[in-house]
Formats: sequence, structure tokens, C-alpha cells
Amino acid sequence: MKPRIVVLHGHHINENGWKVWDRLKDDFDIVFGVTEHGARPDAAAPQPTRRAKSRRDLLPKGRVFDLAVLGPGDRYRDLEATIAGADIVHSVEIGPWYSGQAAQLRQQSDDFKLVVTIWETIPLLEAYRRKRSLAYRRATLAATDLFLPTSDRSRLALLLEGVDEDRIQVCPPQVDTDAFAKHPRQPVDPASPLIVSPARLVWEKGHQDVLRAVALLHRGLQTRSDGSIVKPRLLIISTGPDEQRLRQHADELGIGAFVEFRPHVPNDQMGEIFASAACVVLASLPIWHWEEQFGMVLAEALVAGTPVITTRSGVIPDVVGTSAALIDPGDWVGLARELAEGPLANPPAVPTIDPHFAEVYSIESYANRLRSAYARVLGTTT
Repeated sequence: MKPRIVVLHGHHINENGWKVWDRLKDDFDIVFGVTEHGARPDAAAPQPTRRAKSRRDLLPKGRVFDLAVLGPGDRYRDLEATIAGADIVHSVEIGPWYSGQAAQLRQQSDDFKLVVTIWETIPLLEAYRRKRSLAYRRATLAATDLFLPTSDRSRLALLLEGVDEDRIQVCPPQVDTDAFAKHPRQPVDPASPLIVSPARLVWEKGHQDVLRAVALLHRGLQTRSDGSIVKPRLLIISTGPDEQRLRQHADELGIGAFVEFRPHVPNDQMGEIFASAACVVLASLPIWHWEEQFGMVLAEALVAGTPVITTRSGVIPDVVGTSAALIDPGDWVGLARELAEGPLANPPAVPTIDPHFAEVYSIESYANRLRSAYARVLGTTT
């Protein structure tokens, strides 16, 4: 029989990540533990799922009830049934309840191995974690058989958390290279080029700085090198609690008519949008407990051959290398200058992309990294 992998991500479902498991189904029996709260009819997994019961499932949908569950704390109600028959349980991050509960069961049993993907790049240890997560952190650090940090910065954070090097294997994530590389680049309108800012609508993603930079360009306070004024359009893609504030800010800056908000765009359509954009911007800002942990949209844009401007937040410089323009977090003036003199110049600048970029982040490469990691904890060979 094939080894069974049970994937636990709490309530988080990422339909963009399903394709990698399709590459592994010939070698492993893969099952997803999906909660009622996390299940989405428009994100059906191509692999078998098991309903993982959680406390949050006992309450109705809605933000109020999301907050209500914070009192007692969320957790699985019958995790043993969800992971029954698993050879490997694969979770994510050190402090969440879904990793901690799996780790607590791993401490009690040798029936399965525990693999944990790590995106976190800040070693919070215990001083900077919420009290409820401390027990989960301790159990996860003690019981995990193999940690898979997505970057070398995550690896260094794990080392400072106290994890031995021999339980760490760096495992960069995937990009759906087929979806983003297949669309040919489209001509850019030099008078009204399109800027795309794709990220959750929260302060730390820096959309407010992109709006300010665009306002400088529209008012002619920052011009191209030849002195000409450029008035770009801005497309902000995602959802989040700051949407109304950002819409108000765009209107206050006088650029509301040039800014469009879209809540969600499938990968295939994102590839088309990137192909028609003059630039993709991710203006991330670090906050006390978080910095940019990878910036998947940056890798996707670069695979699409779209110019990228981003910030020196977290692991971003390591991800983009020399393929993107970098500014300091919060430098909306510098962002306006970089836009005007770079991808919005007349003619627009063409990016220089590392030819190995798409290969490193391809789904097949990621599948091979996971295959190697699973073989390592099972004591087999790939």
C-alpha cells in the first residue's frame, strides 16, 4: 500500500496549491482534513477529503462568530479520526492549534510522522507569542520529525527557535508556472499604463503607499525622466478589512476614478492580467509580529515576465534576487520615482528575468522536494 499523507491546515484552503498533490498521487495516498468552516464549494480538492470537526464549526458563519471562538480557542474535536491510518501528518507553522494538536498526538504515538511547513521568518520564541499558542509551540518543536522552511530566512528563524539543523530541510514553494507563463506579453499603453497591486487588503501589504505613489504621478509631482506626466491605472486584487479605508483614501487623493478593486481572480485570469500590466507592485511593510514571508505574487509575476517593484520586507530580496526593483518599506516617494523611471517610462522598461526562476518554482520541482522530504521521514528512498 502507498504511504498515507494527511494534510492539516486548519480552516485554510488554498486551491492554488492543489496541483502539487496531483503530481504525488502515484506515490502517496493523500487525504485533506477539511473543516466545515474551511470548506468552500468553489475550491473542491481533487483528492479525497475527510471532514475534520472543529469548535468553529459549531457556530454560524460570520465575523462576529470568528471573534467569539477566540475566547475558548479553536481546536479539532476529533483529530484522531481525521488522521487515522496516516503515515505522515503534514501541517504548517509552529504556533497554531492545528499543528499543536497534531504534535501532541505525535508525542503519544509512533504510528505516524509529523512534517511541518514553516513560512514564518521572525523567531518570536515565547516572549512574543500569545499565551494560548505557547503549549502548541512547545509540542510542535518537540514532536516534529521534519521542518520544511520555505526559505533560508525561515530556516534561520527555526534555528533561533531551538530546532536542530538535522530536523530542517529547506523546501521553497510552488508557482503554477503553466498558468502564468503561457500568456504572451501585451503592449503597454504609455499614456495610461496598468499597475497591479495583488495582496490582501490589510495595512502591512502597503496598498496605501501604492495609492500615494500613483497620486504623485497623476499630479505631476513625480515625472518620467523626460519630464512627461504619466497617469497610470491601478488594479487592486484581493479582499480584506481595509477595503473601505483604501477606497476612501483613493478618493481623497483624487485618483478614485483610476483605481479598480477586484475581490478574487483565478490563476488563469491572473496570468492574463499580469501579461497586460506594465508593472506588479507589492509594497509590503513589516509589523511587530510579521514580515513578508515569501510574496507568491512576486514569483508569479516574474514567471509571467512582468516587471516587479517591491520592498525589502522579510524574505522578498532573497525571492526576487536581481529580477525586481527594490525600495525601502513605506517609501511611497521612492516607489513613484521607480515607477516613473522604470516600468512606466516611455518606452516601458523590460525586466531581466533569471532563466532558472520558473524551473526552481515549478510545480514539478516542488513535488520532487516534497517527495524527498516524505521519503526522508519514512526512511525510504525516492
